[in-house]
Amino acid sequence: MIAVTGATGAVGGRVAARLAEAGLAQRLVVRDPRRAPLLPKAEVAEASYADAAAMRRALEGVGAFFMVSGAEDRDRLGQHKAAVDAAVEAGVERIVYLSFVAAAPETTFTFGRDHYHTEVHIRASGLGFAFLRDNWYQDMLPLMAGPDGVIRGPAGVGRVGAVSRDDVADAAAAVLLGGAEHDGRTYDVTGPEAITLHEAAEELTRATGRPVTYHAETVEEAYSSRSGYGAPDWMVEGWVTSYAAMADGDLDVVSDAVRDLTGHAPATFAEFLSRHPESYRHLAEQG
Repeated sequence: MIAVTGATGAVGGRVAARLAEAGLAQRLVVRDPRRAPLLPKAEVAEASYADAAAMRRALEGVGAFFMVSGAEDRDRLGQHKAAVDAAVEAGVERIVYLSFVAAAPETTFTFGRDHYHTEVHIRASGLGFAFLRDNWYQDMLPLMAGPDGVIRGPAGVGRVGAVSRDDVADAAAAVLLGGAEHDGRTYDVTGPEAITLHEAAEELTRATGRPVTYHAETVEEAYSSRSGYGAPDWMVEGWVTSYAAMADGDLDVVSDAVRDLTGHAPATFAEFLSRHPESYRHLAEQG
C-alpha cells in the first residue's frame, strides 16, 4: 500500500493516476474526500498535515508515503514535521518527499528553507527516504505574465531548469515503484535546459501569437509592486525571492534524473506549450 498526499492537486493527482495505471493499491490522503479522484485499487482517507492524529490513522498499514510539500504557510515546517512523525508512529517504511532544488538552510528562496529542514527531519526519522528536488514548474511560467503580457520580477538574466509537472509525476511514480532501491537518494528533477525569463517570454509569444515580454524589476520594485496584494510579509518575501533565486543562479540546475528514472527525455518549455495549450489560453484570450 502506497499513501499519496496532494491527490486532489496537480502533482499528487498525476502520481496517483500513474500508480493506478501500474495496478498498485494506494490510499489517497486528502483534506476533502469529495474531491478525491476515483481510481482503481484506491481508497480515500481524510487528513491534513496540521492534524497529526488524523495523519497517523491515514498512514496505518502503509509501506511507502509520497509526501507532497504542503501549501505555503507560516508554520509549514511544523506541519511537515508532524506528518513525518505520524508516519513513524504508523509504521511507514519509507517516505518519498517532493522537495525543491537548492534546498539549504540559507537558500535565497525563503520557501526552499522549509524543504531543507523537512529533509533533515526525515533523515533523522530512521525511515527509508528519497528526495525529489524539482525545479520551477514549466506549468507556472505562463501564469507569471500579467494581463498586459509582461512577466515582471527581479530574476535578472538568471536561468531556470524548469520542468513540467508531467515529468515530475513520471519521476515520482518511478521512484515509488522502485521501492528500496532508491533509499537514501536525492534527485534534482529538472527540464532538459535552463532558460531565462526573456527566453520563456519568447516561447510564449510564439505559442500565443501576441507579444509577451520580460521586465527585470529590481528587488525594491518587486516588493513595491506586490505590496498592494494584501498578502502577509512572509508570503510576499517568498514570491520575490523565487525570482531572486533565479538571479543568484540557484535554479540554474539541469540534470538527467527524468531520463534516468523514466526512460524518456523531459519536455522542453516549447514542447510543454505545444502539449498544453490550456496553460496559456488566458494570455491568448487577453491579447
